[in-house]
Amino acid sequence: MEYRPRIFWKERYTFGRPRNSHPSVDLFRVYFVMPMAFEPSDKEEIIQSLWGGYGRLVRRRTPNGPIIVKDIRWHSGKGDASHRRKLRSYQEESHWYAHWAARVPMCCRIPCFLGVESKSDGMILELEDLDAAGFPRRSSRLRGDDLHGAIAWLATFHAAFLGVAPDGLWEEGSYWHLGTRREEYAAMPPSRLRTLAPELDRRLSKARFRTIIHGDAKPDNFCLGAPGKVAMVDFQYVGGGCGMRDLAYLIDCVFDEAPEGRRTADALDTYFGILRDRLRADARHAPLAEAVEAEWRELYPVAWMDYQRFLEGWRRG
Repeated sequence: MEYRPRIFWKERYTFGRPRNSHPSVDLFRVYFVMPMAFEPSDKEEIIQSLWGGYGRLVRRRTPNGPIIVKDIRWHSGKGDASHRRKLRSYQEESHWYAHWAARVPMCCRIPCFLGVESKSDGMILELEDLDAAGFPRRSSRLRGDDLHGAIAWLATFHAAFLGVAPDGLWEEGSYWHLGTRREEYAAMPPSRLRTLAPELDRRLSKARFRTIIHGDAKPDNFCLGAPGKVAMVDFQYVGGGCGMRDLAYLIDCVFDEAPEGRRTADALDTYFGILRDRLRADARHAPLAEAVEAEWRELYPVAWMDYQRFLEGWRRG
């Protein structure tokens, strides 16, 4: 039997099952390493293939309970921008879990990082099984309490990392920003949106208030538990940016309506209500709460238009 370091977390000053805490309490994960028996198991369930054929996602049953294994393979690809972006995204994700995940507030639930192993033809990323942790549901159309939980997750995450430089992460997070989607941009026909694209990107990337964004905040990346309780996975495109990139992507996936739509307005009010509360609870950011909201509300339609720019080029590419 091989003994292998395992990284687990517990709530600070609490042992055993984490206690319920008030949403305004800013708790952080504390990681520690302890040796645990590890035995390879043949009991594996393939959950899905990774996008583009870059490996597979597996649930492995071990003597210590189920874990999720992201088995990433460096296939040869075509050497193009898309292939290079995918390779880097997995490296960025492993860096996120190893060096950043411990800084995420407890109320922004993410899988616990268990380990990473580099191989000549890829890497193995081992994570907590969120299904077993009480988040077994998935939905491509969030509604009601689940949508509220997803919006609250983003607002809390963005508030926690306001003004933090994305060291070791994508300088500009999100998989669809203009700088990383030149091929799709070139595929766009002449149009007002194509003409505006560089200015839309400039306004978002040069925003006064920047944070760390998830970068792929689609409904499928939220793991759902009890009503209103969510966790987030898939941090391949986490990096710096304006929080509206995440929010515009999520809302467009859910409502598919223009920024002036009623449901969008309600979602924005929910997001900014939570964001203000989070910022005001932090002495460093409390004086900035109104200014952040003013700038980001103005940038929401910019982010929405920028995402439409990506979609138009992607569909034609």
